[in-house]
Amino acid sequence: MQTIKKILVIRLSSIGDIVLTTPLLRNLNNAYPEAHIDYCTKPPFVALLASNPRISAMYTTEQLPTGRYDLVVDLQNNFRSQAIARSLKAGRIVQYRKENWKKWLLVNLKINFTGTSRSVADRYLDSLRKLQVSGDHQGCELYPAAEERAFANPFFETGHTTLGLCFGANHFTKRYPPQHFATLLTFLLDTLPLQVLLLGGKEDADGASEIMKAVPEAIQPMIINLAGQCSLMQTAALLERCDVVLCNDTGLMHIASAFGKKLFVLFGSSSSAFGFLPYHTAYQLFEDTELRCRPCSHIGRDRCPKGDFRCMNNLSPQRIAESIANELKRLGGK
Repeated sequence: MQTIKKILVIRLSSIGDIVLTTPLLRNLNNAYPEAHIDYCTKPPFVALLASNPRISAMYTTEQLPTGRYDLVVDLQNNFRSQAIARSLKAGRIVQYRKENWKKWLLVNLKINFTGTSRSVADRYLDSLRKLQVSGDHQGCELYPAAEERAFANPFFETGHTTLGLCFGANHFTKRYPPQHFATLLTFLLDTLPLQVLLLGGKEDADGASEIMKAVPEAIQPMIINLAGQCSLMQTAALLERCDVVLCNDTGLMHIASAFGKKLFVLFGSSSSAFGFLPYHTAYQLFEDTELRCRPCSHIGRDRCPKGDFRCMNNLSPQRIAESIANELKRLGGK
């Protein structure tokens, strides 16, 4: 194995993609335990990796790395990341193969060349195959700081079983409708003594309000609306403590997976063929596999092209709630 003492990993965005790089960081660290591993990303995502013990230094697109690296691992592989890699004195540059042509065929012609739904995390590791860096069949990892965990502690002092609900997503076609979430929560909270945390960013505040308005007043005290009130890693610390997590296909899904949570995942326009299922953690996926219009995009759309949004509307709130209730009863019986 060649001598590698200084490594730079580049992944500029976004939340889920960056979380899915953490198995590669771990395996690089295992293969080259004496090497310094630096990371470059966009400023909003630095917090995801700031406390990661495998990283020596964090850089951003506003404060770029300089100097010599024995190995640069470009997991973004776009014009900007390529320019960053070329600006360095790099002994070797390896790049993630995105294979966007496969996504295009699946979205536009419904031809699936992806084979088994292989995780992006494993495909990242393929970039290092010639360096004999192999996977370890373990999941993603995140490290909330002590102050972030301290922020989360008061929400769990009652000892209530807690469901984390990550109800948002960047694009409309990845969001389960708020009314359906309200129906689901009403069933769950009528069935079990349960605490629900609504989790998301400032952009999700309106969706949280819709959910709160749609549930009966009697169960509103059992739901804590934290959307837009927490930093990204405070949200991670909350997810770390939840018993189970219900989520759309979103970055918070991958954050929750890093803590080994049992996930209940809702896919609308998403497809498992793109490789973004939870990585090496237990999950139950809800999707309508009979719809021929899925997937209509590999990132999501701002509206349903057909206008009926059946990919999400066809997912039964009661069936999802029953699956969550059964899991919580199983956990309670241990």
